[in-house]
Order: sequence, then C-alpha cells, then structure tokens
Amino acid sequence: MKLTLDTEARTLTLEEAGQTRTLNLYSKEAFEAISRQWVRVGWDQKYPYTFSWMGRPIIQLPEDMLRIQEVVFRVKPDVIIETGVAHGGSLIFYSSLCRAMDRGRVIGIDIEIRPHNRTAIEAHPLNDRITLIEGSSTDPNIVARVKALVAPGETVLVILDSNHTYAHVSSELEAYAGLVTSGSYLVATDGIMHDLADVPRGVSAWTTDNPTAAARDFLLGHPEFMLEQPAWPFNESGLDQNITHWPGAWLRRN
Repeated sequence: MKLTLDTEARTLTLEEAGQTRTLNLYSKEAFEAISRQWVRVGWDQKYPYTFSWMGRPIIQLPEDMLRIQEVVFRVKPDVIIETGVAHGGSLIFYSSLCRAMDRGRVIGIDIEIRPHNRTAIEAHPLNDRITLIEGSSTDPNIVARVKALVAPGETVLVILDSNHTYAHVSSELEAYAGLVTSGSYLVATDGIMHDLADVPRGVSAWTTDNPTAAARDFLLGHPEFMLEQPAWPFNESGLDQNITHWPGAWLRRN
C-alpha cells in the first residue's frame, strides 16, 4: 500500500491492489489508514517498550490497556488469569484495578520468570493480589494448578499473552476456555502480527501464524464463544475502530 499525504490539499491518496482512492485528510477513513501505518511503524520502532505501570514495564499499546480496564470494570472478575509475565507490568496493572474495585486477584503464568522480575513483582505494593506460576502455560500440570486456584462460582477473565504462535495459542485456548465464565472473555492478544509480516522486524510466516488465526479457528469448534470487540462505553466521535495490537482477540462466552 502506498500513502501520499498532502497537508496543503488536505488529501490522503491510497494506492493498493491496483486501485487508487483519494480521501479527505481529516476524514474517518483517512484516520483509520494513517492509524494502521502508525501502528506498523510504532511496532517496528518498539514504541510499546516505552511504557510502564507503577514502576514496572508493561510492553502494551496504551489504548489496549485503557480498553481492557473498562472490560475489567464491567465484568468485575474474581480471577484474572494472564499467560505471559515478562516484567510484570500488566500483572501490576490488573492488580491495581482489583485494588481499586476491592475485588479480584491475578494469576500470572510464564515458562520462565526471571529472578530480577520475580523479585521486583514480589516486592511491589500491589503484589498481595498476584500469584506467580512458573512453567509452560499449556503443560497439563500447570493448567491443573491454575484450575485449583479458582473456586466454584468465581467469575474468570483469561488473557493469553505468552508465545504467540498459532499452535501455542490454539493449545492455550483449549486449555483455559473452560475456566471462562458466562459474559466474560478469553482474550488472544497480539494478533496484529498478521499485519506486521512485511515490516523490517517482521516475519513472513506471521500472515497465517498468529493469535487472530488461532482464535478464529477455535471459534469454529466452540459455539459457546463468540467474537465480540467490547463496545466503547463513551464515544462522542464518529470513530468506531480500535487502534490496537489485539485485532480479533476478544472471545466472549455466551
């Protein structure tokens, strides 16, 4: 795709698949086209690696975190399960929401929790609502440990943010789907990989080897879930599309 931006003429010209369109630079369609390329360049420049939450690196697109906090506030889960710990910023983020609501706790799973990250997470003032489990998120023994930490009748939200290959995410979806309660979500993050295959740091296989493809195929065999991007509770604009690293991620249990 080729974008030609003319600020004097106030136009954005798009050339893609042999077709050319000229848009009003200040239109919804132009905003969406520019945003898509901004996400691609930002990912390649490691823009998400510039953010932290209460002292811990979070490595997420800020809009995704703002959107999910509204979901957490609405669902009010008793347990938030996240695969993939890294520096622990997102665990601290979810724990802070639980503290603010005076409800909920967080379980973080990672195949390797590096000692300096574990030390920092365990020393954090919001660690009291966090349980760390080290091991593969798809190991049956690890899955069993997680399930044992969830009491009958508790509301559960699951966020998958570890290994983003199609195979691994597919296995995680199958492993944790049964824990997700009605009205809550199973979130397969970072499906933006499908649109990053041709950027300098991208990998060509990502066009098909990505979480969005895994979530789509999971839905074919699980009618108890539906693809549902959570609605924005406030919107006084004409926009309706998220700027996100998590396209096609939100699977809501009926």
